[in-house]
Amino acid sequence: MSNGAVLFEFVQVGQQMRVAAIDEATGTEVVVIAPLNAARGHMERLAVAKLQRRLAPEAAPAPPTNGKFA
Repeated sequence: MSNGAVLFEFVQVGQQMRVAAIDEATGTEVVVIAPLNAARGHMERLAVAKLQRRLAPEAAPAPPTNGKFA
């Protein structure tokens, strides 16, 4: 999100809202599903947070553990 411009698309699917956030500069898109009765601002903030995580440089992977899975 180099210039901060984000496009939003809201589509009602049953009792849920599908929110797509698209970074205008890169064209990267993420989708979140929220309850229909959630505030629009909350849905936008959730989608932007997911978009920021998607666009963030990849962090170093966690070191391997020697544990066993149950």
